[in-house]
Amino acid sequence: DLTSGITVTPQWFAWTGKDSLLTSQNARGKVQLAAYTVSGDRARAQKPYFTLPAMIGAGGAVLSVSLSADHKHVAWTQSSFEQAPEVHAGKLDHTPPAAVTTLNAALKPSWGRAVSVEWSNEGRHVQGWLLYPANYDPHKTYPMIVSVHGGPAWGVLSSWPGMGAMYAATGYFELMPNPRGSYGQGEAFVQANRKDFGYGDLRDTLAGIDAVEKMAPVDDHRLGLTGWSYGGFMSMFAPTQTQRFRAAVAGAGLSDWQSYYGENRIDQWMIPYFGASLYDDPAAYAKSSAINFVKNVKTPTLIVVGDRDEECPAPQSFEYWHALHTLGVPTELVVYPDEGHHFENPAHTRDVVQRSLAWFAKYLPAAN
Repeated sequence: DLTSGITVTPQWFAWTGKDSLLTSQNARGKVQLAAYTVSGDRARAQKPYFTLPAMIGAGGAVLSVSLSADHKHVAWTQSSFEQAPEVHAGKLDHTPPAAVTTLNAALKPSWGRAVSVEWSNEGRHVQGWLLYPANYDPHKTYPMIVSVHGGPAWGVLSSWPGMGAMYAATGYFELMPNPRGSYGQGEAFVQANRKDFGYGDLRDTLAGIDAVEKMAPVDDHRLGLTGWSYGGFMSMFAPTQTQRFRAAVAGAGLSDWQSYYGENRIDQWMIPYFGASLYDDPAAYAKSSAINFVKNVKTPTLIVVGDRDEECPAPQSFEYWHALHTLGVPTELVVYPDEGHHFENPAHTRDVVQRSLAWFAKYLPAAN
């Protein structure tokens, strides 16, 4: 490990010499391009070339860069919450390369401005992105939807969002936190939710809501929660721990880590997080299973999943829906045919959008 203790998450690199690397990295929700000098058992970071509130990529690994043969020029596609994707290219220096295409120049955001929000919780520094609602009026109060990313080892960056901004485009504040377990602040931060799914990361998220409410006119009584994959798990688990959310949409979620262990095709990732297999330490899995605390749930929840999802199998959604239905909590379950973890049919994607917007509109009144 040549970079022990760094507080960023490198996600792509290329050799630029026998002892030098060019690296793109997630730094608190922003992208940095930086050089590292390798010497002995250490890779020492130089001052970053620049930091971008954007998403970049060259068609390969996440945050990949196309580097010229002489290592003097770079190119990538770049987007942000403000700008649709374009190709950027130019010299590798301390000025970010400019766009060399205008393919999407006519596209403008249908949501409000985006700001990086930072807060502290339990001795940790946490970052997230806040989208303002379209046609924002500072004299009104607004509902807010918290969108939890998947992973959990992932991180929200500023990028042209597609579905990701649909709530802000329709009149909500939208908070996308990067709580403990996320990329962007080094290895220890990524590993901080081991054997603790749904607890510390939820507290980080709730602290983020508090921080936003101090800076923006968000009504604490009109909070929604949504997410896909691990975000779907959080949308099922969080309502078992807090009554703060008035509505939820859980996409491809996880309600029972114990049954999930025997249902999915990607169980290799679980042992490092839970510390042992289900069969050796079932209590570690039970601790974070929403189904074990489901009688605490009062939050109306829409549940959506693909019937061929091998990463978060549909029975996980069946379990949660069945429990809420039995307990009298308003709920709906929609299972989409021939869909895996990531939907491919545009009609199904549109249907998820329409149902989600309708669900929140029903339970979270608009701005006033």
